[in-house]
Amino acid sequence: MQGEIVTSVLLPAILAFIMFSLGLGLTPADFRRIIAQPRALLVGIGCHFVLLPLVCYLMVMAFGITGAFAVGFMILASCPTGATSNMLTYIARGDVALAVSFTAVASVLTMFTLPFIVAWALGHFMGEQQTVEVPVRLMMGQVFMLLALPVGVGMLVRHLWPDATIRREPVATRIATVLFVIILLLSIVKSWALLSDNFTTLAPFALGLNLTMLAIGFFIAWLARLSRRQSVTLGIETATQNAALALVIASTVLKQDAMAVPGVLYGVLMYVGGLLFANIMRRFTKVD
Repeated sequence: MQGEIVTSVLLPAILAFIMFSLGLGLTPADFRRIIAQPRALLVGIGCHFVLLPLVCYLMVMAFGITGAFAVGFMILASCPTGATSNMLTYIARGDVALAVSFTAVASVLTMFTLPFIVAWALGHFMGEQQTVEVPVRLMMGQVFMLLALPVGVGMLVRHLWPDATIRREPVATRIATVLFVIILLLSIVKSWALLSDNFTTLAPFALGLNLTMLAIGFFIAWLARLSRRQSVTLGIETATQNAALALVIASTVLKQDAMAVPGVLYGVLMYVGGLLFANIMRRFTKVD
């Protein structure tokens, strides 16, 4: 009973608050800004929504990962970039405004891309084992309720009470960070047996995927002749996932604890790769 409350009520509520806190820091100008940088937007979309799922699939096949764990990694790869990418971008001396804007845009686009990738992954990796039907429209609605709507409410609150919101937004961000840690801890406890049995196989894969996408995102942006700061930002945006959403989809929507394990591992290990990348790039990136 307690486990059901955690997965069906607590996890979605925490994710919604995390996205609400992101919305408190956004204004319509953030969306206009990224539209005004079409090359950075297109490169970011290509890396995050095309290359990330493709590379994840190729790596899953190469590593021989199958079944629920393979689906879990594809769920993770289909999630939007995480709000913590903004912090990593700041540490790396990247383009924080681009990071904030792209995170918001990615959260909206995911509403249309995630259900189809998840449905395909279930059919491809589970086959006859699939016991969960994926109503795509329903999942789109759930992603909207968990991502786009809370961000929109946060933006509305900032518009109606700008001074108070600006003062309290840092506090909300810190609360959201603590809540994300709580999500991870609860998920680790809930999936401990699966984690301990498969850690030596799945953890290196999760870290390898993170480092690979950091490198791919950076070099694709560099090849597109974006600035170093923008390239650093898109490297981070490509590899930093909203692991909280992956956990909610796996545990609450699909009700498959094994599919949540990749999200738990990646949610922790992406900070290892992300902080390593951010601190290396910080040495070679000048602030304008």
